[in-house]
Amino acid sequence: MLYQLHEFQKALLEPVSSWARAASAAFTDTSNPASKIPGSERLAASYELLYRLGKEYKKPEFGIRSVQAHGREVAIHEITTLAKPFCKLVRFKRFSDDIEVIQKLKEDPVVLVVAPLSGHHSTLLRDTVSTLLQDHKVYITDWIDARIVPAEAGEFSLDDYVHYVQDFIRTIGAENLHVISVCQPTVPVLGAISLMASAGEKTPTSMIMMGGPIDARKSPTAVNNLADQKSYGWFESHVVYKVPPNYPGAGRLVYPGFLQHTGFIAMNPKNHMQSHWDFFQNLVRGDEQDTASHIRFYDEYNAVLDMDAKYYLDTIKTVFQEHALPNGTWQVAGKLVKPQDINKTALLTIEGELDDISGSGQTRAAHALCSGIDKSSKAHYEVAGAGHYGIFAGRRWREKVYPKINSFIREHQVVQKKTKARPPKLGSKKSV
Repeated sequence: MLYQLHEFQKALLEPVSSWARAASAAFTDTSNPASKIPGSERLAASYELLYRLGKEYKKPEFGIRSVQAHGREVAIHEITTLAKPFCKLVRFKRFSDDIEVIQKLKEDPVVLVVAPLSGHHSTLLRDTVSTLLQDHKVYITDWIDARIVPAEAGEFSLDDYVHYVQDFIRTIGAENLHVISVCQPTVPVLGAISLMASAGEKTPTSMIMMGGPIDARKSPTAVNNLADQKSYGWFESHVVYKVPPNYPGAGRLVYPGFLQHTGFIAMNPKNHMQSHWDFFQNLVRGDEQDTASHIRFYDEYNAVLDMDAKYYLDTIKTVFQEHALPNGTWQVAGKLVKPQDINKTALLTIEGELDDISGSGQTRAAHALCSGIDKSSKAHYEVAGAGHYGIFAGRRWREKVYPKINSFIREHQVVQKKTKARPPKLGSKKSV
């Protein structure tokens, strides 16, 4: 019933939000006499804030059209390499018509970014991807909102997540592949690579794990405590709802994105209130740069997706209640996950000093579990002054974290023997 009430509230707010937007435009349009009345700036700002608080936020685009790579601007084309019911494997192909740049682009390492499936869309990693594209061929997991996946597609479980990651690795090719997992996927990625190693399959050249709950018992955060203090049955009965009839996934049991978003806001309500107040003040002052920054952030932050209930409940139980991975009891489709079997994949773990979602030591715990990896192929980096988002987006990501990742990948990249190839025709645009 809660989902239906949410939809009803959204329907009520839609005309109010549209009216607020029109009113804001009226008070800022210099050709409108209303813009000349005293206090019009504050009225316009008030209506704009009301509009943004009430509007529906849809999935943003990655919108990466070009990047600087090897001293030149190269075009980016986004393509779907593999499509599954709950996720697409997306590649960002780089194009250039410069022969020397093309050759350098071809020699760049291949990276698979496994984005979190924890409420936000994969576009949250836009900054991560655009930075990596300077020196890498980049793929990303683009998770699909469960409410638009038809019920006949079946459930999506944590086991399925692990199998998806394996399929994506096999599709790209494990040789000379570097897998970067951000937050939640550190666990299923480690599970996927562990099972591949146990089966004698080729494993990626390196795995880079950032701010994830490998062992959520270490430095538990508010997120960890909630999952630990409530029973599995409580989550099953209090946060799982059916998708209403107006969506393709009607009838599917999900953990709704709007509940996850409420939880995000509840973690730092004062910060969000202050942010909206600052936005209002910047609108009144006409500070276009800061208002644009606020809009970009909340367009992403407020866009959420539903997660299949099976996957959500599996994660609560396996990762946060049973701690099955660090306890050595996690089984995927009846096969025991043994990280100690990994011996040909280098490991880099990254944590933020001020991370309030994945506490200190939770990601680093992967080192003890991956005992088969030689010490010379392991590294850990703690990002001073960085919170959770700071390790994969923003200034600290670009200036501190990315250079470490780039260096680690280059250090462990297997150099391929060069083969003579016919150079592309002048004027032709090639992709890599």
